[in-house]
Amino acid sequence: MTGTVLVAYGSKNGSTAQIAEHIGEVLTKEGLTVRVRPAAEVDELGSYDAVVLGGGLYAGRWQRDARRFARRHRKALTRLPVWLFSSGPLDASASEREIPPPPGVRRVSHRIAARGHITFGGRLEGDVRGRMARMIVESGKGGDFRDFEQITVWATTVAHTLAAEPHRP
Repeated sequence: MTGTVLVAYGSKNGSTAQIAEHIGEVLTKEGLTVRVRPAAEVDELGSYDAVVLGGGLYAGRWQRDARRFARRHRKALTRLPVWLFSSGPLDASASEREIPPPPGVRRVSHRIAARGHITFGGRLEGDVRGRMARMIVESGKGGDFRDFEQITVWATTVAHTLAAEPHRP
């Protein structure tokens, strides 16, 4: 594939945005042309040949901008190779085993025929937005549980899959 890959994300406190940026860097190193953008800022998908869409998980739901992106661009997403990722568990579980997507993300995946989904560990620390998030951090249960090696391996697999495909006209 010689086209452009969109990495779009919904992030409330910046952790998912950083994961998306890392995925974009890996795809670029693998020779793909990549644009990393907040999901809320993407108006059309006509200039993209593949999409990686991610969202932070909050109480078992994808961040609002990721949900809206999937709904708004549903038709276009069904015609493109798409991979999904979630971030959120505030423990090492995402690095230790495969975590199935929550029901809403699973529905999105089926509706657009996504090629795959993965859940990465999340990060919640420092000055965070939202009452519940602040309570988690203040209780000492926050932290950074992202596994950038796992993210790199996954993004490299996506890149190799795309590189093996012919360019879409």
